[in-house]
Amino acid sequence: MDRIGSGLIVPIMLAAVLAVIPGCVTINLPPGPGPLKEEVLSGTGGDKILLVDLSGVISSQEKDGFISQPSMLSDLKEQLELAAKDDRIKGLLLRINSPGGTVTASDILYHEILSYKRQKKVPVVASIVDVGASGGYYVAAAADAIMAHPSSVTGSLGVIMLTVNARGLLEKVGVEANAVTSGPRKDMGSPFRAMSPEEREIFQGVIDQLYRRFLTVIHEGRPNLSPEQIRKLADGRIYTGEQAKEAGLIDAIGYLDDAVELAKKRGKVSNARVVTYRRPGDYRNNIYSRLAGQPNALSALPSLDLFSLVRGGTPQFMYLWMP
Repeated sequence: MDRIGSGLIVPIMLAAVLAVIPGCVTINLPPGPGPLKEEVLSGTGGDKILLVDLSGVISSQEKDGFISQPSMLSDLKEQLELAAKDDRIKGLLLRINSPGGTVTASDILYHEILSYKRQKKVPVVASIVDVGASGGYYVAAAADAIMAHPSSVTGSLGVIMLTVNARGLLEKVGVEANAVTSGPRKDMGSPFRAMSPEEREIFQGVIDQLYRRFLTVIHEGRPNLSPEQIRKLADGRIYTGEQAKEAGLIDAIGYLDDAVELAKKRGKVSNARVVTYRRPGDYRNNIYSRLAGQPNALSALPSLDLFSLVRGGTPQFMYLWMP
């Protein structure tokens, strides 16, 4: 179902209900997005550890639904700007549950977290809860320490380009697509024709450069690993938490509680409140709140709308684990 169709389901259902119920009916709609407000999840004391949630496919797109929500990028930026004004925040805990996403969105999240860490001089701890692969790991590389849940999956370090060749399908239905271009490579990656060897080589050059940036980011975050070791690890395979620890990609295995304690230790505080920022209507009362209501990180992959490529979209370069 396309976005327009999915966006009309709720209004149509409401109209149908109103049509069959006589008299006046009052319907309380959920509030729209509002400013972030701090909420205490656990602990006491004046100092704070800020819990930031990065869940789902990393993208700059706004989240679809009956009420539009800010994109992951704008949401994180707003949280970090708010946190920068609070000197009582002594540590940042990133709760990551993501298979990655677009190259640029992953890099922006990494940049914003790194900038906040350097500006505020506070430690950042990443906790990989379920999946922290590809772009999810790329973002985690900005942290001072990475902890993974015992049953988590990480790795898939590398780049993938998504494109579609619909030529055979179009021929079957009797449709032909023609492009008038200013040069022979202007429509490279078009879903309406096969990719030539020369075009594949050009795309491979772009992917290789993006891959080298990924390797550089890993090396900056894991200086204990040599470039040769990182390149060997970054062949696209996934790792369990234990395997990642043995390879040097993460620092420790532990639960979210353990990550909280590590953030306190790194922030040199023994007694601190764990806080988060929420919007109106978003109820949270402990460090696992919202996580239980989130779909599995991989279940969000269909939202990448691969058919947009067939409709004329451009190829997408992704730091993404897409099994």
